[in-house]
Amino acid sequence: MTWYRGWALALVLVSGPLRAATGDRLPWTGAVTEIEGSAGGGLVPWALIGGLETDTEVGASAFATYVRTADFSLGVAGASIDVHDRIELSFARQRFDAGSVLPDLTLGQDIVGVKVRLAGDAVFAPDRLLPQIALGAQWKHTRDFGEAPAALGADSGTDVDLYLAATKLYFGALGGHDVILDATVRRTRADQFGLLGFGGVGGGYRYEPELSAATWITDELLVGAEYRGKPDELHGVREDAAEDVFLAWGPFKQLTIIAAWTDLGRIAGKPPQHGVYASIWIGI
Repeated sequence: MTWYRGWALALVLVSGPLRAATGDRLPWTGAVTEIEGSAGGGLVPWALIGGLETDTEVGASAFATYVRTADFSLGVAGASIDVHDRIELSFARQRFDAGSVLPDLTLGQDIVGVKVRLAGDAVFAPDRLLPQIALGAQWKHTRDFGEAPAALGADSGTDVDLYLAATKLYFGALGGHDVILDATVRRTRADQFGLLGFGGVGGGYRYEPELSAATWITDELLVGAEYRGKPDELHGVREDAAEDVFLAWGPFKQLTIIAAWTDLGRIAGKPPQHGVYASIWIGI
C-alpha cells in the first residue's frame, strides 16, 4: 500500500463513525498525534490518551502528517483505538523520501504503540501538583533495513522505544491563557526515529529528554514549541535533536489542523534540515 492510500484509509476508518457518535470528553483532551502515532504534539508523545472517550467509553483517532525539508520529505498516517481514557493502542506507517542521498531511495517504518495512564489527571485535577503520568512503548520495524540503514552501520531493523510522559494543564497561567506542559523521557537507540534502523557505534540504549509547551491564544488556536533529543549512534553520520514551533487550529473538537516550522537537524550527512510540517487529526 502506498503511503497516500494509507492516509486515506486511516481517515476513512475514523471519519465514517464520526457522523454517528462522538466521545464526551472536552475539546483538546485527546491532544493531536505525533509522528509515531501516539497522542501528543507533533514530535513528542504526551501522557494524554488519544480520542475523545470518557472513562466509560471507547474512542478512536486518525491522523495524516507531511513534513518537507530542503532535502527530504516524510509522510505518515495512522490511527488509534482508545479505551476508557486509560489505554491507547496505535499504529503508524512512515515513508521517508531520501532521494537526495541515493536516487529513488525511500525508507519506511511501521510502528505499533501502546500507552497506559498510570496516575493523575492533566485537566480535571487543577489543584493537585501531580501531573498526568503515562507509560508507553513503541515497537518499531524498519521496512528497508537492507538498504541505507545497514550500510550506515545500524545494528538492527527492529526495536522497542519505551517512554514515561508527564503532562499538566495550568488554567490562566500566562496572562489569563491556559498553558499545557509536557516532559517525556525516552529509552531508545533509534537512528532518525528508527527510519535508519537501531543502534550503531555505541550499541546501547540512551535516555533522551523530550519537552513540549503550548498555550491557547483563543479557544480554537493553540501555539507551542517542542524539543526532542535523539541518540547519535551511526558512524560518520551526525544526528541532532529535533525541534518545532507549531500552530494548531481546532474548529470543532473532532478535528484539528496543525502547521509547524521544524528543525530536524542533520540527516544522512546533509546539513541541518529546516522545513514545514502539516498534519490533520480526527477524533471520536
